[in-house]
Amino acid sequence: MIASYNLKGVGDTLILILSNSEGQEVEAIRKGDVACVTLKETGEVVGWNIFSASHKLTNLQGDGQVQLSPSQITELNLAVKEAGFDVTFECDNSPKFVVGFVKECEKHQDSDHLNITKIEVDNGEELQIVCGASNMVQGLKVVVAKVGAMMPDGMIIWPGELRGVKSDGMVCSARELQLENAPDKKGILELPESSVVGSAFNFNIAINE
Repeated sequence: MIASYNLKGVGDTLILILSNSEGQEVEAIRKGDVACVTLKETGEVVGWNIFSASHKLTNLQGDGQVQLSPSQITELNLAVKEAGFDVTFECDNSPKFVVGFVKECEKHQDSDHLNITKIEVDNGEELQIVCGASNMVQGLKVVVAKVGAMMPDGMIIWPGELRGVKSDGMVCSARELQLENAPDKKGILELPESSVVGSAFNFNIAINE
């Protein structure tokens, strides 16, 4: 579940995204301040909108993707049930932007610029990510946006394919992360060797030009 809240940009609405509905027609069933968003063709639930959210969840704030605390999840479940929906949400506070280590990097056979990488992200977990950055090489420590991450520009990372190869995540540049003093040059952000694989990425990191 991807939770997003942006009071200035969207209003006092907590948006919950369960799956990718891009390009598909959706409809909403609203009861009070809660709306259930479904695919019109299949009825699959793909999201929820919680209106007047700050009146239901304590200390709700943010300007994009947010991580809901256990107490906020409890308040969310109560609000949804009081509106008349039979659903229970669970807490997931695992970081979506993490330090990764590029264990393998091979040229994509069907591309002159893409690489197929195997990147360790935590406790031996590896992700296969297709990346087109010119500075991608084996041995780097990089920032990985895992599936379920919402980029600063609002783009959501879903499982996908590039040129027929499975890709589960995105290796990020400083500009894509909208970091302060991000350089104009293209390429992924290369992290210091001391960065701990699997740890949450610190968006306040200093960028060396």
